[in-house]
Amino acid sequence: MKIHITTLGCPKNTADSGHLAKAFAGEGFELAGGEDAADMLLVNTCGFIKDAKEESIEEIIRISKLKKGMQKLVVFGCLAKRYNDELRSEIPEIDAMFGVGEDVQIIEYCKKNAGNKKMSVSAKSAKTVNPTPYAYLKIADGCDKKCTFCAIPAIRGRFKSSSPEAVLQEAEEYLKSGVKELILVAQDITNFGKELKNYGLVELLKDLISIKGDFYIRLLYLYPTEITDELLQLIAASDKIQNYLDIPLQHSEDKMLRLMGRRGTRKDYLKLMRRIRKIIPGVALRTTFIVGFPGETEDDFNGLVDFIEELRFDRLGVFKYSKEDGTPAAKLAPNVPEKIKDRRLDEIMTRQAVISLEKNKELVGRTCRAIVDEVDGEVALARLYSHAPEIDGLVIIEKPGRRLKPASIVDIEITEAYDYDLKGRLVHLEGLARRKPTK
Repeated sequence: MKIHITTLGCPKNTADSGHLAKAFAGEGFELAGGEDAADMLLVNTCGFIKDAKEESIEEIIRISKLKKGMQKLVVFGCLAKRYNDELRSEIPEIDAMFGVGEDVQIIEYCKKNAGNKKMSVSAKSAKTVNPTPYAYLKIADGCDKKCTFCAIPAIRGRFKSSSPEAVLQEAEEYLKSGVKELILVAQDITNFGKELKNYGLVELLKDLISIKGDFYIRLLYLYPTEITDELLQLIAASDKIQNYLDIPLQHSEDKMLRLMGRRGTRKDYLKLMRRIRKIIPGVALRTTFIVGFPGETEDDFNGLVDFIEELRFDRLGVFKYSKEDGTPAAKLAPNVPEKIKDRRLDEIMTRQAVISLEKNKELVGRTCRAIVDEVDGEVALARLYSHAPEIDGLVIIEKPGRRLKPASIVDIEITEAYDYDLKGRLVHLEGLARRKPTK
């Protein structure tokens, strides 16, 4: 019996799919190389915002059209939990649906529908669970924050930390398999350990960096008002923790932050970013903002633009506000017209492209340490410490040579700069140095 998993949405979903794939392998299922070769077509959906929901629906429809013979289509995850009845009605080709955290039920369904097919996992299929040089390490699920625009608490429930023992065991398994970068993810990793006694994110990181071997750790999704100096000092002191922080701010203006149910103020955020840059020199800061939230005026938007220009984030994403059923923000008014949302998003991304290009140009002529993600003939794709996979830009290496393999740690001379990507030439190939990749 062979399965194929399509994952949509954020890295947290990627981590969930990885866990499910491992569980399937443990039950004797094989991971198919493509949809045509699979008996079970699984789709892990995202229901966070309108665009993500539409992408999930389009992908379900696409895969439903590929079904043939005895193939089964199994849909699970956030969207499946929120819109079970609607999906069943609109896409009758779906054979089974499951919500979040129902891995056992998914596997049992697939086992019951295996018929007389033999289920035996091969070493090759087991390894395909994580074929990349990086792995997402999910350290918690759910959320206790009360952002008025977000449906995650309704979908995934209250915040719950993973057990430190389970996280550390998974980390060691990934490292033994050749992973060079562990990416910690959760809706809010700064909240990790809230249910535990005297054990939080700092303690987890100390245990992770004590694991023997050469590897890096990257932190995604920190809540701004819960970032401590102790955490920042540990990042600055450790060669294994990348100098990169993803801190979703959502807005800069006090009125909008209150409407969004976000903690902190513009003044707090300015102080925080300056403090981070002081404690961790050269840190790469990434954030996300929402434009077009109900009640956002031109003055509010202009204040956000000024904030972005002042702080000059290394990486920045923008979402148009999406009205989510059952959230407090869905009842707010006045609504911002879609054309204005589009214009505001385009304006910020146009300005950010200029900032990003200017920062990238500063790297031309420098030699930087990078991790190689892919090698394809005459081109290799690598990342600096300032690049999170699947989110940020890349370094394109032309004519890398036969010795270069994925997961290699290399020194690259940056030769060209673009808005978000870089081009470089290979200078030196070696084992992982005991220092962070630097600009």
